[in-house]
Amino acid sequence: MRTLLVLGGGYGGLALIQKLLDNHLPHDVEIILIDRMPYQGIKTEYYALAAGTVTDYHLRIQFPVHPRLSVRYGEVGSIELENKIVFMDSGEPISYDILAIALGSTDNYHNIPGAEQYTCGIQTFSGTRETYRRLNDVKPYGIVNIVGGGLSGVELAAELRESRPDLNISILDRGERVLSTFPAKLSQFVEQWFSEHQVETLGRIAVSHVEKDAIYNGMQAIPSDVTVWTGGIQPVKVVQDLNLPKDRGGRIILGEFYHVPDYPEVYVIGDCASLPFAPSAQAAGAQGEQVAHIIQALWRNETPKLQAIRLKGTLGSLGKNTGFGLMGHRSVMGRVPRLLKSGVLWMSKRHFG
Repeated sequence: MRTLLVLGGGYGGLALIQKLLDNHLPHDVEIILIDRMPYQGIKTEYYALAAGTVTDYHLRIQFPVHPRLSVRYGEVGSIELENKIVFMDSGEPISYDILAIALGSTDNYHNIPGAEQYTCGIQTFSGTRETYRRLNDVKPYGIVNIVGGGLSGVELAAELRESRPDLNISILDRGERVLSTFPAKLSQFVEQWFSEHQVETLGRIAVSHVEKDAIYNGMQAIPSDVTVWTGGIQPVKVVQDLNLPKDRGGRIILGEFYHVPDYPEVYVIGDCASLPFAPSAQAAGAQGEQVAHIIQALWRNETPKLQAIRLKGTLGSLGKNTGFGLMGHRSVMGRVPRLLKSGVLWMSKRHFG
């Protein structure tokens, strides 16, 4: 029996598994999935869990059930590529014939003193629950600062405004405007929404260090009851520890078929992979399906044929009634992109659930 070991049951890992199970898995292949949780968390909606507008039950997708799929729960401790063994934190070894690394990302604190110690985030289910607790415990008129004006920071700030209208909420970003990678027109729409809803956006903030009750922009102290970090991501530590060629973001550089060049039986999917587009759930899912196609072709002793991944665009929410998005080169704003985002979420839960 050959073993396909999948590390991580997020968007990429689950897309890979689902595609293989839906297309006649060879009789001599077993799939082992390793994940810390007994279900997939819908990470794109963690901002709503942190803000308290949804419960974590509504952000769970159960893993597939299949006679030749087994799930092991726990943390991955290390990966020995030469020996084709993955060690769990407990020390348990799990061998493989094919390995798919889809472990996702963690916060990147950019070596800023106090950032990891004194902030909370929305990168993991457990971390998001803790962020919700801390935000929920802030007294009326308290100060919440969100470091990072990208998609996650913007969605969290907007959702929190609807959940807690009593709080003083600010977004701190090192750029001149929020959503700096999006067109200026779209960014201006979002900043106008924040202005109308009393969310302050502060640009050109270079966080020098973080303390328990303050963020420091150089020598300037910015008071904070709770600081949420959405200031960038990086691959998880077990991937950081691998002695493999990586890009400037710490993501593993891959060959034509998403494999590690020196280890063709090892595939890397999603946020840990060096890809020609920004990390996202959509990209991870699409890549996971392509890796399934590659593996199936190799099982048939065929040369894989790939089409370039075409992303459908990006959608974001400003609370429950307004949204924004980028569809190709076209900016969309208002009620329609919010409805589209809700529809995408519904289809995702229906497909995997």
